[in-house]
Amino acid sequence: MSKNIEIKAHFDDLEEGRRKAQAIGARFFGKDHQVDTYFNVERGRLKLRASSLSGNFLIPYFRPDKYTAREADYLLLPVKDSASARDLLSRMFGIWLVVEKEREIYLWENVRIHLDRVKGLGNFLEFEAVVDDEHSIETCQEQVQWFLKHFEIDRSNLIGESYSDLLQKQAEK
Repeated sequence: MSKNIEIKAHFDDLEEGRRKAQAIGARFFGKDHQVDTYFNVERGRLKLRASSLSGNFLIPYFRPDKYTAREADYLLLPVKDSASARDLLSRMFGIWLVVEKEREIYLWENVRIHLDRVKGLGNFLEFEAVVDDEHSIETCQEQVQWFLKHFEIDRSNLIGESYSDLLQKQAEK
């Protein structure tokens, strides 16, 4: 499995996020409309992502719900026929919920900067530092902390849950 260190925060001013990403020389990768269908599974998470930028992927992942930078283990499995995959997985596991978002992606070295507008939730900023042969877990943790400072993220805006958890909580109110 691949691994990254990630953190997410409420971030109302996406234009300010763009300016800060550009100020450090992050490269704009693209705008992406994503629809993530989450399935009921006992351990970890399983989602089918339909991406206007990258295609369709089945993404199983494991990560704790923490308000600090956290490790996430994941796979990106390309899916050619997403309609059939969605039908099969919904019959096998049942659909938990669907998250729809507009995502602007910036890249800086091994770090992905996501400026997200999530339907029903609002605006967010997410950093994902990819762990690889050149970037240890510790290095990625340090990178994420640096990004939190550069983007002036107040700790009270950090989010420990996934968008799916936030939507579930909202539905329960």
